[in-house]
Amino acid sequence: MDSQLNDVASHSWLGAPIDARFLFAPELAALMATLRGLEPADWHKEAVPGWTVRDLTTHILGDFYGRLASHRDGHQEGPGFAAGETLETFIHRINQEWVDANRRVSPAALTDTVDLIGGQIVRFFETTDLDAPALGVSWAGIDPAPMWLDSARDFTEYWTHRQQIRHAIGQNTDPDPQLLAVVLDTFMRALPHTLRNTNAPVGTQIRVQIAGPAGDTWTVTATEPRWSLAEPDTGHPAAVVDLDAETAWRLCTRGIQPDTALARARIDGDRELAEAVCQIVSIIY
Repeated sequence: MDSQLNDVASHSWLGAPIDARFLFAPELAALMATLRGLEPADWHKEAVPGWTVRDLTTHILGDFYGRLASHRDGHQEGPGFAAGETLETFIHRINQEWVDANRRVSPAALTDTVDLIGGQIVRFFETTDLDAPALGVSWAGIDPAPMWLDSARDFTEYWTHRQQIRHAIGQNTDPDPQLLAVVLDTFMRALPHTLRNTNAPVGTQIRVQIAGPAGDTWTVTATEPRWSLAEPDTGHPAAVVDLDAETAWRLCTRGIQPDTALARARIDGDRELAEAVCQIVSIIY
């Protein structure tokens, strides 16, 4: 099947559009409650490998500034690709440079700035045109992507980083199903790209079921020339993969590896197709 999934004019294979615009405000409020509740020692705890809670918060602020600069303000200056640098390497490099450059900023000042600039991010996303072409979403295999996917992708990134901060300080994942449901729905839009090199007869379907109040069911279908989330479920999937919500979002962000997810999953039908689905990644990794 064709892996060139970059036709923004006919992106129905991504499934029904997601409107995450009015979830940025409650997500920011939840982040600020977490940050303002941190003890001094919490800022130094490891949130992700190599980064403390303070580093990760600085990264969130950098994402805020980057989005506003490029899409609200039309500001095009900034770091560029080095010779031979991949997108993943470029992103990781500039993220680290930003974190390093802001280590002199105090946690108190950092928190206040995240609140201030985060409010501008909320207002920006609330006024976006969901159908407009926007930034590419590499893990979904589309560039440019429709704004509905681009904005939902940013929402999932902010939500994921907040969970990483929560976990670092000994809290569990936020169970709010309104937020988590949109996160999971967005992450599942990676399924067609995940399966781009998986050959199957046209019409073959794989169903992914996520349990719990934030869960849902997604059916991906082999079509010509790509796998698609737009086709109706025929009721006869070649494979069914059942996951709990915690396993699903951690798998998509590589908080756990595919073999761990497979060990926790309930699988019916074709094992190879189920294993292919569990290679899903919904971040730049």
